[in-house]
Amino acid sequence: MKNGRIVWGVASLAAALLLSACAGAGNDEAAPKENNATREENTHNAGHGEMNHSGSGDIPAGLEEAKQPSYPVGSKVIIHADHMPGMNGAEATVSGAFDTTVYTVTYTPTTGGPPVKNHKWVIHEEIENAGDEPFQPGDEVVLNADHMKGMKGAKAVIDSAQPTTVYMVDYIDTETGEQVTNHKWVTEDELSPVK
Repeated sequence: MKNGRIVWGVASLAAALLLSACAGAGNDEAAPKENNATREENTHNAGHGEMNHSGSGDIPAGLEEAKQPSYPVGSKVIIHADHMPGMNGAEATVSGAFDTTVYTVTYTPTTGGPPVKNHKWVIHEEIENAGDEPFQPGDEVVLNADHMKGMKGAKAVIDSAQPTTVYMVDYIDTETGEQVTNHKWVTEDELSPVK
């Protein structure tokens, strides 16, 4: 009788440990997924989810270099924009200056997920079938830009349009210390000279 209770007790204890280990493993796996999903949604709402910090330096066809930019290539500037973490307040070097029309856009990523609202910036030359005339707020377009995962080929609505000089910049991320090269795009009013 005692042996039966001992065996039953050991079996119960083993089953309880096995179940708690399974439950713990399940929770450990679920928690990061939930956190990542929440983080991704929050980042998308901020307008820069999974943004490609560094770029190739390739310029869209038809984009013209600025003839007299306020910040010529090689200029040292301070960035006053928070398109992504680690950008605002960073010291940067201008690696390109171009005259174009910049847009903020709202689009739904081709990879799924919630809409990205007021994404800054997409330039005229990064929109499919862009003609000579700039788009207007409310126009529906297809994006050729690939600044973010799920952006290229996405349908978008123009939120705002502004003719200006846009800059491609190299900077050190103020949060990670990583070098970001050929970041596209910042506008003239998002920069100030290094003093």
